[in-house]
Amino acid sequence: MIKLDRLILITLSTVVCSMAQESPYFVAYSHHMEEPGNLDIEVSSTTNVPRSGQKYYFAPYTEFEYGVTARWTTELYLEGQSTYGDSTIFTGWRIENRFRPLKREHWINPVLYLEYENLSEASRIQKEIEGGAPDVSSPNAELRQIKVHELETKLIVSRDVHDWNLAGNFIVAKNFSQNAGFEFGYALAISRPLATLASGTNCRFCRENFSAGMELYGGLGSTLGFGLHDTAHYAAPVVAWLVSDNTTLRFSTGVGLTHESSPVLFRFGYSYEIQGIGNKLSRLFGAKR
Repeated sequence: MIKLDRLILITLSTVVCSMAQESPYFVAYSHHMEEPGNLDIEVSSTTNVPRSGQKYYFAPYTEFEYGVTARWTTELYLEGQSTYGDSTIFTGWRIENRFRPLKREHWINPVLYLEYENLSEASRIQKEIEGGAPDVSSPNAELRQIKVHELETKLIVSRDVHDWNLAGNFIVAKNFSQNAGFEFGYALAISRPLATLASGTNCRFCRENFSAGMELYGGLGSTLGFGLHDTAHYAAPVVAWLVSDNTTLRFSTGVGLTHESSPVLFRFGYSYEIQGIGNKLSRLFGAKR
């Protein structure tokens, strides 16, 4: 079996050496931004297969993604979770912004990411993993009392080569509610559409409507203890199905690579894109004035 550090090095070398279309990713970000004026509404969830002594949980979240400009995308997340035999709670919200400094496509395309999180320690959507492993054993009544006010930054690098997209995300986060130092994480991803030429028929199950890939993500400790010790890592095949011009379904099965990881994470997402809503609202309010 390939050791975790070797698997990470292999994937990193692939990102550096290798080769985008509709992204099927749940954790990693590519350099592709939301179209200006479009609003993408997504309902997603994370469900675990627990280890001994842990419980099943279901962690849904709703995401509102808006294309402010061609190089600036902003998002709002609302999230919660329900633990079997425990309780159902609201765990908080996040606001993120992604900025693409370069206008045109380049050999490598950087994106700057900034997110503010107002959560509790009961958050379990695992939109990213940083530092060590999340606490999935303590009861919700205890975890919801521990507040998290965190600023998270990412350097996103991504490239399209022929039909392939490669992306690498490198995370630095600071929790201002606890003395945890700066925490680190990563996400690496590769994907491609199953077909690039239209079949010539109007069908929902044609190969060009599907894209597939792989994500590798996990924590890298903190300034108080950097490295792979006591951290969670996952390898996750991902699939996206473009059901219609503005509707996409995504699915992922993340396999835990360390003892601190859940054995399996199941992720499901449904998104609906409202095209040109920004322009329509501008015309509406402009007309009223």
